[in-house]
Amino acid sequence: MSLPVFHVNAFTSEPFAGNPAAVCPLAAWLDDGSLQAVAAENNLSETAFFVPAGDHSELRWFTPRCEVKLCGHATLASAFVLLQILETKRNSVRFETRSSGTLTVSRDGDLLAMDFPALVPWRCAAPPAALIEGLGKPPAAVVQIEDNYFAVYEREEDVRSIRPNLRLLEKLHPAGVAITASGENSDFVSRYFAPSYGIPEDPVTGSTHCSLAPYWGIRLGKTSLYARQVSQRGGELWCEDRKDRVKISGKAVRFLESPTANSVLFRYFLITPRLKNKTFGRFFGICTVQVIVEST
Repeated sequence: MSLPVFHVNAFTSEPFAGNPAAVCPLAAWLDDGSLQAVAAENNLSETAFFVPAGDHSELRWFTPRCEVKLCGHATLASAFVLLQILETKRNSVRFETRSSGTLTVSRDGDLLAMDFPALVPWRCAAPPAALIEGLGKPPAAVVQIEDNYFAVYEREEDVRSIRPNLRLLEKLHPAGVAITASGENSDFVSRYFAPSYGIPEDPVTGSTHCSLAPYWGIRLGKTSLYARQVSQRGGELWCEDRKDRVKISGKAVRFLESPTANSVLFRYFLITPRLKNKTFGRFFGICTVQVIVEST
């Protein structure tokens, strides 16, 4: 099997930071087993696949272990591939997803802005023992949504110093675990662990900010918030709480692309009606994998 792969680092302007995602543009859907095998082979926290469908694209995300309902950084990375490489004259893209409805991404100055659903967390009345023991330090509060726990700490240093027991956190499946606190040089900071999905620690997690933005917006009395994810790679996000939606913005860097990327770009132009008459020769002719540093 020969597929195109773009390696894009999301929520950063630096080539060795942010959250790396693999993005595979396809002419038509492969079977689910093949999609999962490709994601496992890429061995990044997420691989995104999209297929053009008229005026939008269908989008799916896979971890090395399974398909997921929503992924922020791989959506940002997919939009980067579309807007910065495939269709550079467009200002926005629309993705249709299986579990999260319509997601749009638009240019916003030097950022890409995603329109995501707000997932407002509620108080967790009885935090599971595996959560508290797995984090090793009791949080000040715990809130939750259907598939995530959010442990709230008093200080940024508390979040940075956590060394979780991933074996215990894995028992919380299907829930992942975010830890968060108000930030020293940002409105809030966070980290995210999802070991049951094959992600010990996610470098930067766009989807958790669907919950973190409204949570901290209420606590801080703000609708626009600047967030940092303080993993080893680190990343930054600009969030806007819009009640039932959350605007999550960030930068991205194209780092690497496969030799087959150019042949698939050719097919992409042929099967996308609005692009058939465009000039596309500048995209082709690469015969080896290239390491590229190119940001939004």
